[in-house]
Amino acid sequence: MTQLVLALVVVVVAAVMAEAVRRRRGVDAPTQRRHQLPAQLDRDDFVRPDAPWLVAVFTSDTCSTCADVVNKARVVESVEVAFQTVSYQDHRGLHDKYDIDAVPGVVVADSEGVTHAAFLGPVTATDLWAAVATARDPGSVSHGSCERHGHDHLGANET
Repeated sequence: MTQLVLALVVVVVAAVMAEAVRRRRGVDAPTQRRHQLPAQLDRDDFVRPDAPWLVAVFTSDTCSTCADVVNKARVVESVEVAFQTVSYQDHRGLHDKYDIDAVPGVVVADSEGVTHAAFLGPVTATDLWAAVATARDPGSVSHGSCERHGHDHLGANET
């Protein structure tokens, strides 16, 4: 019986010590998701909010890759597709509002501001143009080549 009581005391002491060590260590800081583009935009924050589609390119004047992405994205501008370069230096408020922490970033959004495609980093013209075409007319282009390049494409029903 003494051995049983002694064993029980050892278990209780070990549990108390483990809890004390855990409390001393503190709580881990919550992890933060970084380097993501918004799933929703407020179209009133961007040019031509009445256009059915928006291609917004988040950039920085110090980013050497950004100019290439802007040049590729600019050609999709039309009556149906608004285009805007959102440089950090000129539109810091939008970068802050949408928590943009890496550039270049391209967002293809519909008239409600829902993101249908997003690219973070360099993007080929083919992938970008295909994403815009698919957003405007789902199923019109295969995403096979885009998936191989690791770009994030959000379908109309995905978030």
